[in-house]
Amino acid sequence: MAEGNGQLKALIERIENVNIDIKALTDDRKEIYAEAKSFGYNPKIVRKLVARRAMEKAKRDEEDALLETYEGAVGL
Repeated sequence: MAEGNGQLKALIERIENVNIDIKALTDDRKEIYAEAKSFGYNPKIVRKLVARRAMEKAKRDEEDALLETYEGAVGL
């Protein structure tokens, strides 16, 4: 089990390192959105654009069609 303990410790250390990397990247992303805001862009809309660009075209088209249908239903 001693070897297993070494493996477990190594796995935990790797997870901790990844968590550090994730925090650094999250902080970087926050800075980018703050920069976008300083240029006059609306960060909420920029986030939506990022999410939409990550979607497949078919999924984005489906979402657009549903949104248009729902907007029509509520008189927008």
